[in-house]
Amino acid sequence: MKATDVRELSVDEMNNKLVDLKKELFALRFQLAVNQLDNTARLKAVKKDIARIKTILREQEIQSSVEQ
Repeated sequence: MKATDVRELSVDEMNNKLVDLKKELFALRFQLAVNQLDNTARLKAVKKDIARIKTILREQEIQSSVEQ
């Protein structure tokens, strides 16, 4: 997921996506612990997606507070 794709989402959609990604990260970590994870690169990708969404949410929060 690219930052431009994330910026097109609404705040509610971003929050829903964030919850989904956190659930996926939990599942991936669990699979890693029991040696069932095939694609270890997916862990890094999910972490980066979570960081992207959190960053963009924070940018929007700061921007809205400055405008007021």
